[in-house]
Amino acid sequence: MSGVLYRREMKNSGKLLVIFAAILTLYISMIIPMFDPEMAGLLRQFEQAMPEVMAAVGMTGSGSTLLGFMTSYLYGMLLLVFPMVFGILRANGLVAKYVDRGSMAFLVTAGVPRRKVAATQAAVLVSGIVLLLAYCTALELGVAQASFPGELAWGELLRVNLGLLGLQLCLGGFCFLCSCCFQETRYSLAVGAGIPVLMYVMQMVANMGDKGEVLKYASVFTLFRPEELASGEGQAIAGTVVLYGLALVFFAAAVRVFVRKDLPV
Repeated sequence: MSGVLYRREMKNSGKLLVIFAAILTLYISMIIPMFDPEMAGLLRQFEQAMPEVMAAVGMTGSGSTLLGFMTSYLYGMLLLVFPMVFGILRANGLVAKYVDRGSMAFLVTAGVPRRKVAATQAAVLVSGIVLLLAYCTALELGVAQASFPGELAWGELLRVNLGLLGLQLCLGGFCFLCSCCFQETRYSLAVGAGIPVLMYVMQMVANMGDKGEVLKYASVFTLFRPEELASGEGQAIAGTVVLYGLALVFFAAAVRVFVRKDLPV
């Protein structure tokens, strides 16, 4: 791994990390303190008024525990979509953007092995996703402890967030593979962003039930089950293992594709 390249790209990730961390700080700090009878009643009114909309984004049931409340109102949309968008933007910027400009060819002709370049860029993406979710985990623990001391089951939260990390690495790995496959950023974004967004939309439709429920089998989001992970159910843990396995396959395939890629000058 090229240390200089890694440090430079991590510095480039810094602005995006700050932006997304700030957005998630706002939502996490607002939603966790809502775990009280008065606010729970208001949220139930929203759920009754717009049942299909609330079901689509996974915000159903207030939960009898603080973690149950958090899985309903944070892990149905917010902690899925924002880290996913970060991964899409960063994956595209790490390879496809350079190839599109022709600057990647200069890097590999400067004596840096292609495999090392690809592995470094992949490490930058993984590091960014891990840092963002680690920050969210620490923030959740801090806000929960400040608002409801002793109410949050820390071990269960960590298990849920390990599952979330697997999902985001899987999505990020797919986006990185697309970034390595295409010569132009417009195609990289069209496929690398389009398919994850489509899968999330299918998951939303599946959450609404009826005939659309069958769409859950076409989405990797189905493999992330925060409520079941919190309770330690075997199927949910198996789904998390599959997500990590897919992430490994996507990143390995991306490196292989980049090594064999024709780079425009």
